[in-house]
Amino acid sequence: MLELLACPVTKGLLRYDAEHEELISPGARLAYPVRDGIPILLQSEARVIELD
Repeated sequence: MLELLACPVTKGLLRYDAEHEELISPGARLAYPVRDGIPILLQSEARVIELD
């Protein structure tokens, strides 16, 4: 199912972070939460992340 989802900001691919239950958008540097198995793909709900 992850292949069907895209970042609403960049339209790029998302990576699932199981430890934090988030979908990561490297291009936008945002982490979208997954709550009760439902991805919340709203920019206002995402947190800004720093990538290594």
